[in-house]
Amino acid sequence: MRPVNIYALTRLDAPELLSKVEKQLSRRGRAMKIRSWEIEGLRLFSEKLQDVYSDACSLMFFYSFTMQKLGKEFDLLRISDELVVNIELKSGNVSNDAVRSQLIQNKYYLATLGRSMYFYTYISGQDRLVRLSNSGRLVNSSFEELASVLEKQGGCLDVDIDDLFKTDKYLLSPLTDPARFLRREYFLTSQQRDIKKQILKGISEGHMLHGFTGLPGTGKTILLYDIAMQLSHRNPVCVFYFGPRRTELNEFDERLKRIDFYPCYRNSMPGVSREYTAIFVDEGHGMGEGAFSEILTYGKKWSAPVIISYDNVDCVSKKERAGIGSPVIEAAEGFKGYRLTNRIRLNNELSAFLRSLFSAPATFKREYPNVTVTYGRDQEEASRLIMNHEREGYMFIWDRSLGTDYERTDEFPGEGLTRIESATVTGREFDKVVMLLDDTFYYDERGFLRNRESDSQSSPARIMNLFHGLSRAKEKIAIVVKDNMTVMEQIYRVLQR
Repeated sequence: MRPVNIYALTRLDAPELLSKVEKQLSRRGRAMKIRSWEIEGLRLFSEKLQDVYSDACSLMFFYSFTMQKLGKEFDLLRISDELVVNIELKSGNVSNDAVRSQLIQNKYYLATLGRSMYFYTYISGQDRLVRLSNSGRLVNSSFEELASVLEKQGGCLDVDIDDLFKTDKYLLSPLTDPARFLRREYFLTSQQRDIKKQILKGISEGHMLHGFTGLPGTGKTILLYDIAMQLSHRNPVCVFYFGPRRTELNEFDERLKRIDFYPCYRNSMPGVSREYTAIFVDEGHGMGEGAFSEILTYGKKWSAPVIISYDNVDCVSKKERAGIGSPVIEAAEGFKGYRLTNRIRLNNELSAFLRSLFSAPATFKREYPNVTVTYGRDQEEASRLIMNHEREGYMFIWDRSLGTDYERTDEFPGEGLTRIESATVTGREFDKVVMLLDDTFYYDERGFLRNRESDSQSSPARIMNLFHGLSRAKEKIAIVVKDNMTVMEQIYRVLQR
């Protein structure tokens, strides 16, 4: 989306035509719905500015921009190399507190640009222009003052504004980037904020067991730790962690003194020597019935609410999930659950592909230009295909059950390898991921992807490791199928449905 001339927009009265013109000028993906009162407010603002600034008719603004993934909208933005000017438009009566709150929130979100900033609100029904001061107060302003700021700013950047707000600037994992988390250099999506509000309200009303789920990449971890930070302001809280990232967890524990962390295993709980006012469970999908029962006992003993984050793996067969994760959590008495649906890390194309890959009946009729599936007849051919992907910037995520052959290779001496074991990828993300499906994978009679080693319990986590590994990808997925033509054919029925 690019900046538009708002004076040119306001020469039109018909909302539908104006919407089409705006789409053409801004080059946004789809036409936006513009209401009559919005046109009138924008016209009044433009004409008031024109009265005091002769070049106002040539000014370019980003109009009605929404930050990807977060759903945060700005009415008017003007961005130069050194300065940001934000103007919000209101029509009727609105309280000073509401105006101030919105501008402070805008300042919070725009801080990632690293520029000097000015924030205004024009209330057309009152013909009133106000500004947010540096100290956070709301002060009366004038169009002469605004014109002076715009003149000082100079030209507006003629760029795609989405390029200025890459998600990696404000979306992070607390475990992999604890310093930025502690400096609060992150944002919650509107859905995350809503779930947080409901959980805190539920706790105040006496509900003691809460949880939220979602596919990998929906922002469960950051939401869990954000709530933990808020509840730890006055009283100690703890986190029971069922993931594999022990080193990062220790670093986080050292930096964050307000929260105590306890590494846990499926049904093995550490000793706890003190009481806490709230209990948090991270990576709850790895929690077994025994560990969950013990956590609930702690909650009752301390009169502490329990808040759990866990992956939604409905596309993986129930047999693969028996005795752990969501079936155990959601069956608990008094459980109050929420679901995150907005994918922050994974795009819609890759998300649809994964659901179809693991549960063939869920196949979507769509194209998958960012998915590559190739075939190797034996380990040598598969290794060469994997290495080719690594040369293209893919991270190869390999499973321990494959042995050490894929941990390193002598096939291409002197070439750097970009590979990591599947058990260590929780909380990480990569632009491109490649993984291997060998001859132990198959589709059962219901269309779920299964694994014979998992069936025999010799390697019970093969399907889950594959699911979590492929979910680390942000842009592209590659799969190498080794000596398994039946699965190869089924995957291509998914890809080309």
